[in-house]
Amino acid sequence: MYKNIILIGMPGCGKSTCGVLAAKALCKSFIDTDLLIQEKEKMRLQDIIEKQGNEYFEKTEENVLLSVKEQNSIIATGGSAVYSDKAMNYLRKNGTVVYLKIGYEEMLGRISNMKTRGILLRNGETIEQMFHSRESLYEKYADVIIDCSGKIEDTVEKICEI
Repeated sequence: MYKNIILIGMPGCGKSTCGVLAAKALCKSFIDTDLLIQEKEKMRLQDIIEKQGNEYFEKTEENVLLSVKEQNSIIATGGSAVYSDKAMNYLRKNGTVVYLKIGYEEMLGRISNMKTRGILLRNGETIEQMFHSRESLYEKYADVIIDCSGKIEDTVEKICEI
């Protein structure tokens, strides 16, 4: 049985971009759980949050994460996946959790569509508050932490070494 590599991290850290490239290099499948959520709900992440609310979005995300059965895959999770202890523990059982770490300013610089991207903000928190509240969760669940503030190729190379 081949283990998965599960990518977690802030919006804009490169989970999807680096995940696709690493999957290609390692001959693994690639799964983007944000896309699975959109496919299931038949709407964009931002629309789910706006129309159904945060609790609904979090429950849907948790259910999607718990439904991932693939092996030998790179799994890019949504930035808010770490809000579900149940889902993260499930993913950890069959893979290595990799935190793609970037700083706050870099995150802001990488995301131009902050308002429409589908970023879950809890209880009216700001982007900066979200950043700081999630940092400790990413560290809690990470088996490996990769500083991905450099070039995409460097991050992909580090993922491939896991």
